[in-house]
Amino acid sequence: MTRKTVRIAMNGVTGRMGHRQHLVRSILALREQGGLDLGDGTVLWPEPVLIGRREHALRALAEAHGLEHWTTDLDAVLADDSIDIYFDAQVTSAREEAVKRAIAAGKHVYIEKPSATSLDGALELARLAQAAGIKHGVVQDKIFLPGLLKLKRLIDGGFFGRILSVRGEFGYWVFEGDWQDAQRPSWNYRAEDGGGIVVDMFPHWEYVLHELFGRVKSVTALAATHIPQRWDEQSKPYDATADDAAYGIFELEGGAIAQINSSWAVRVNRDELVEFQVDGTEGSAVAGLRNCRAQHRSATPKPVWNPDIPATEPFRDQWQEVPDNGDFDNGFKVQWELFLRHVVLDEPYHWDLFAGARGVQLAELGLRSSTEGRRFEVPEL
Repeated sequence: MTRKTVRIAMNGVTGRMGHRQHLVRSILALREQGGLDLGDGTVLWPEPVLIGRREHALRALAEAHGLEHWTTDLDAVLADDSIDIYFDAQVTSAREEAVKRAIAAGKHVYIEKPSATSLDGALELARLAQAAGIKHGVVQDKIFLPGLLKLKRLIDGGFFGRILSVRGEFGYWVFEGDWQDAQRPSWNYRAEDGGGIVVDMFPHWEYVLHELFGRVKSVTALAATHIPQRWDEQSKPYDATADDAAYGIFELEGGAIAQINSSWAVRVNRDELVEFQVDGTEGSAVAGLRNCRAQHRSATPKPVWNPDIPATEPFRDQWQEVPDNGDFDNGFKVQWELFLRHVVLDEPYHWDLFAGARGVQLAELGLRSSTEGRRFEVPEL
């Protein structure tokens, strides 16, 4: 086996998502398995170079994982010809300018979503990358989750017949930060810092709906700030200026209707933190992060509405578990592998900056819908 090293500048990995999912569960996991086997006698060896603003945090992170290379100097990294890929998991407000600089330096770019704070900015990044002739990708991890992979298997197998509707429930209670620490950073709840559940989650819903069911043709949304005051990382109170819940209706190409509730102010009474119920003429399914249950038309019960007596049927027990029928790796790692193969072998890859721009577009239109109280068509980009 020949070992080929690819050096990846990783900006923003001191944050929760960048650290846990991208550094530890993806890049370091690839190293632990001996690299990425390209199938042609070559093993790709990812070498991360950590970038951030806080020197002490970077040093501690590098020491904890036995990594040699880290810096607070982004310009020096981008000027280094040995760096092949620039990865960005910073806060969205800082991402756009850094990615522009990486593109100008000729680096391939792979970034977290949303790709920019506005559709104009997202499209500019995509066009700059296209003009530079570099490889570019945006993280779209949800479609690689085991539950959604099982759901896609049902779709591809024609299980549903004609799909009628998709109902999604996402969220959990994020503590305000006064008597219990919040599970999310405080900037998520400040609009001026790029926070808000619409800009965070609508890009996810765009690619999930697009990949599984069809392009989003229209959006109607209502965003709300249910918790108006929260406490930050220093236990100081602040006004929550960003939305912490959003209720969206999406018309899909092909005629199906999706309605998805997203909330950081909801207590969980479901099996997983996100669940999608898909109803079709021939069957229905409920998919979460890992599990998927289905009910075929032939096995559908015939309930009759009668509020005067207790429920006579155990409805949840009438669904069949969809089997794994294979091994499922971490979704972030799977997409990293696909992007690395795209960079090195030029294999097809369509989760690019233009796909990322569609997510920003949907979030922008969702916020406009909420503000103006009307439905918006979603033009094709």
